[in-house]
This record gives sequence, C-alpha cells and structure tokens, in this order.
Amino acid sequence: MPPLVPATRPTLYFVGVTTGRSSILKVFPKWAAALGLDDARIVGIDLRPHAPAEAYRRVVSFIKDDPHSRGALVTTHKIDLFAACRDLFDDVDEFAGLMGELSCLSKRNGRLVASAKDPISGGLAVDAFVPKGHFARTGAEAFFMGAGGSTIAISWHLMQASRGADRPSRIVVSNRSQPRLESIERIHRSFGADIPLAYVLAPAPADNDGVVAALPPGSLVVNATGLGKDAPGSPVTDAAAFPVGGYAWELNYRGDLIFLRQARAAAGRQPLTVGDGWVYFLHGWTRVIADVFDVDIPTSGPDFDRLSELAGGPPVLETVS
Repeated sequence: MPPLVPATRPTLYFVGVTTGRSSILKVFPKWAAALGLDDARIVGIDLRPHAPAEAYRRVVSFIKDDPHSRGALVTTHKIDLFAACRDLFDDVDEFAGLMGELSCLSKRNGRLVASAKDPISGGLAVDAFVPKGHFARTGAEAFFMGAGGSTIAISWHLMQASRGADRPSRIVVSNRSQPRLESIERIHRSFGADIPLAYVLAPAPADNDGVVAALPPGSLVVNATGLGKDAPGSPVTDAAAFPVGGYAWELNYRGDLIFLRQARAAAGRQPLTVGDGWVYFLHGWTRVIADVFDVDIPTSGPDFDRLSELAGGPPVLETVS
C-alpha cells in the first residue's frame, strides 16, 4: 500500500485491488465538472484481497482524521473492511448494519459514516437488466457465484416482499470458501425472507458448472466474484450450459472478463441475454459521490443519462492471450 498523504483539496478515495485500471480515474474529473465539484479529486488505494486488519484500519483512520479527505468508495474489501474497522465508525447506516458490509465512507458534521449503497445501486442495476415480471412469468431461479457484498445486496433486493410474485423461485449462492458461505447464510436468515435458499461450496469452476446446468430455463446467473477483474479466470468453464432463455450477468466491466466471453459464446448457440457491469458501475459510483459530496444525483432521466454519456461506455474487451 502506498503512503497515505494528507489531502490538500476535497478528495474521494477508491479502495480496491487494481484501482489504476478503473475507468473512474478518467471519468471522475468529467463528472466533478458537471456536478460543480471542480476542486475535487479521486485517489486510488490498492490492497490485496483479504488484507490484514491493520491495513484496513490504517486507511479508515487516515480518512477519518484527514480534514480534506471526504470519504471513499470501497469495492472487493466491503466485508473485510467493515469487520476490521467497525469500532472506528461514528455511525453505521441501516443497510451496512444489516448486511455486515459497506461500500461508502462519508462524513457528516465531523462524524465518519459507514454506508452500504449496494442494495440501492445493485437493485437499480438488476432491475435494468432483468425485465419487470420475468421471475413471476417464468418461475426462474437466481444463481450468484461469489458470497461477497454485491451478492448480499442484490439477493436482498430480489427477496423483497414488495416485489410480489416477481422474485426468484430459489436463490443459490456458491463460493470457493466455506466461511463466507456460512456468513452469507447467517445474513440471509436475518432478512427473514420466505424464498428457498441454497449454498454450494465450489472450489473449482466445474463445481459451478454443475449448478448452472441444473437451473430451470430463464434463470439468472451472476458472476459476483473478482475473477475476470481482480484475478484472471472465470467461475465457470467453457462447458457451462447456461439456462435457455436466461440472463448471464457479469458484474465486472473491465479485466479479461472471461465469464462475459463464455456467456456471449453461449448466446450464439441459444436464447440468452448477456450483460456486463457497466450500469452497476454507474449507479454504484453516482450513489457514493452523491453521499460523499452531498450533491443530488438522479438515478434516471436526462441528468443521469448525461453522466453516462460523459463516462463514455465500458472499455473494449481486453485480449486474452
């Protein structure tokens, strides 16, 4: 981790793994100008996945104590950072407390606030990808590969009773390690939802292939792992049999994106709707920027579309050697 240098102007930090590759470093100055935040800047902080607790505490303590450090967007480290630093937060919002993770650090009246924005941004993104009424019409399931903060938040959104019949008939979560599966199972139980849930230990991509093959037609398959962005590879093999008429959603928008390539190849052979994480990226960042800098940013309409245009769209898929 590079030295943390006191900020000289309003600064938003991006806590991730490979932040230098993110489009946000080029997009943020354009958005800042459009939002009247001309003096603001963004700085990336890279930590390896599942970093030591002291690394997370060092970052949070720095942001808390530095006057011009306004807050941070956290990705990849949402659960680990929250667990390591909970005593450093002055306030924890309802979603962060419920889900045991955070995606946003901000300051209000000198108090450091931990917030989970994914239930909002993830909900907006999944509703933009899967048409309204799809689960009610098809009885399809949802399969999330990866038991991190994005899965917690998006699955919560899909469980809501306010959706009526438009909820997955079952939600399945897989992960490469058992402790994270046990953690998300506890969190799901705390939601009190009445949707059937299943948890699968999947240390190898072939294990996920088996789950994908058993899904009913129309089901949603989500790559919510860091594979394809923070680490090379995919959570499934090239032999994965995606559900006919289903939805394959790659939450990442940059990297080698092998899962996205695999899904697009499958879509050439059968009915399958494929999407990347660009809209999720837009909602995730705009919700955090709105909170950190206390500005109003709509979630749809001409002003949101303008921010999307300024962002320029997702990068071209990188070549896999």
